[in-house]
Amino acid sequence: MTALSLFVAGTDTEIGKTLVSSALLHGFVRAGMRTAAMKPIASGAIERDGVLHNEDADQLDAAANVALPPEIRTPFMMREPIAPHIAAAREGITLDIATIVEAHRIALTKADIVVVEGVGGFRVPLDDTRDTADLAVALNLPVVLVVGMRLGCISHALLTAEAIAARGLKLAGWVANRVDPDMLYPDENLATLEQRLDAPLIGVIPHLAPPDAARAADHLDLGILTDQLHQKD
Repeated sequence: MTALSLFVAGTDTEIGKTLVSSALLHGFVRAGMRTAAMKPIASGAIERDGVLHNEDADQLDAAANVALPPEIRTPFMMREPIAPHIAAAREGITLDIATIVEAHRIALTKADIVVVEGVGGFRVPLDDTRDTADLAVALNLPVVLVVGMRLGCISHALLTAEAIAARGLKLAGWVANRVDPDMLYPDENLATLEQRLDAPLIGVIPHLAPPDAARAADHLDLGILTDQLHQKD
């Protein structure tokens, strides 16, 4: 069987892409799959024992059961926690999409499924002309959209879904992550999103303090994704 893969995008930054990506990994591991993670571009890293570490990438590693070499899991890691194209420019790094595509090809040889977490929102710049949407197109993967449930999320979700469709990519499903426990009328907002997003709802993750990917996995229906991925296979 050919390895499966999906791309996790978000409606914004700080809305739980890493939590959801890690929850997906936990779910696939529970299903008995060899599961690997990629965070191709990461901004914000500290050096430990001579090796750069990014918190999100480390969380993904902890949830997967196939460890990828750091240069495959995260081909581009910058030190400053700022927009990746600015961080890369400050460090003299070129965020090369072809390098990421090759790393993903290698990752697919080592696992049954590879979860690729994007960076920031869907249109975060990588350089003067390209952005993470171009990366998603180059990888040509079905997309899982993480919607951070807070004021403004409906417009952000619909605009992102529109951008995904405009690039010719399949929105395989979306996850509602309740990042704001004080959001007014969350159920009504959720119902509006279900009505307007042309993709299945994979799950609703309650507000978890602290965030816990293993618990979050309990709220996801991965069968929605695996059925689609196998149809593509």
